[in-house]
Amino acid sequence: MSLFAVLRLPREILFGVGQRHALAGVAGRTGQRALVCTDGRFAATPVFAETIAALKAAGIAVLVYDQTLPDVPRDTVAGCVEAARGFGPDMLIGIGGGSCLDMAKCASLLLAHGGGLGDYYGEFKVPGPVLPVIAVPTTAGTGSEVTPVAVVSDPDRTLKVGISSPYLIAAAAICDPELTLSCPPQLTAIAGADALTHAIEAFTAMRHPGDPELAQQHVFVGKSDLSDQFALHAIRLLGRSLEKAFVDGSDIDARADVMMGALAAGCAFGTAGTAAAHAVQYPVGAVTHTAHGLGVATMLPYVMTYNRRVAAAEIALVGRALGLDPAGLEGQETLADAAIGEVCRLFAAIGISPTLAGLGLPEDRLGWAAEQALGIARLIKNNPRSLDAADMRGLVRAAYDGDLAASAL
Repeated sequence: MSLFAVLRLPREILFGVGQRHALAGVAGRTGQRALVCTDGRFAATPVFAETIAALKAAGIAVLVYDQTLPDVPRDTVAGCVEAARGFGPDMLIGIGGGSCLDMAKCASLLLAHGGGLGDYYGEFKVPGPVLPVIAVPTTAGTGSEVTPVAVVSDPDRTLKVGISSPYLIAAAAICDPELTLSCPPQLTAIAGADALTHAIEAFTAMRHPGDPELAQQHVFVGKSDLSDQFALHAIRLLGRSLEKAFVDGSDIDARADVMMGALAAGCAFGTAGTAAAHAVQYPVGAVTHTAHGLGVATMLPYVMTYNRRVAAAEIALVGRALGLDPAGLEGQETLADAAIGEVCRLFAAIGISPTLAGLGLPEDRLGWAAEQALGIARLIKNNPRSLDAADMRGLVRAAYDGDLAASAL
């Protein structure tokens, strides 16, 4: 098989303890007037005050928007843009969790091209370059610092919606594990489980022929040789350190592993895409109002079990990356089963619900959730094993009941 790969990333990625102090230098090479998007919690921290002071000391004019909300409600982006128009920013800095980074991406889009966010929902709807964004994550999960997607909540739609375009990739990503030290255990767990789900779904995604038009027509193109390397690196790091970071949030080595794992997972799924676990989470999250990372992680073992029939070799490699010793496991199917078991063990250890019932999904909404999930074509087409309506209903029912074996269908 001929090698094929697609990779779209920021022009600069800085990773390591203390790298946040490089922000002023990076910003100074990017522009002179920065709109900084964050939330009220982080805006009140001494670290944020130090960051703003360093930007101003470097001669950069700064306007702070500190009202970012979880899931980026559509109309709050319009409010941010309106507040910034008179300031005339030539760059944006998103600093905070994934929603703060997505707010910066969305605001940069509207400041550059106008209109409303609804004009850009879907793939390749952004007509050209946006204002440059510098992404500084303070959590380790979404990978938004390196991906071409921003997710928002639209009051006119039941499900959250995404804007996907290579133009939305940040110009620079600055990842400092010290910024994650204040993350509480539950957020550490949910964000890290999100990252592991990104990595595993990217690694087990559909592999498409390397048609020259593929990456010109689709933002997410399935697994490839380069995305696989990032995905496996993420799985190794998260497998060895997510539980450690959950148990002891002051363990800076574990924090660094988890943040690098989230970054690498973003590099993987930013071109490979995700699949059925993410598809099911969208309707489940809309009904239960639970965190995205929690929903995708709950679904992951069931989706891996469903996909095992066609992706046993890839899932076995996931097991190796998670640190399982294949010596005592005869054959790739046995190792694949062990990999699924290890994902279940890890998620149980960090408090991830093992069932959709545990997330609060009403039983009478199972059919609706399955129908909605199946309709998210960009994710379903990326799943390595095809799904029809009956398959999806069975998968959602198995995840609701906690019947892992039933998800094999």
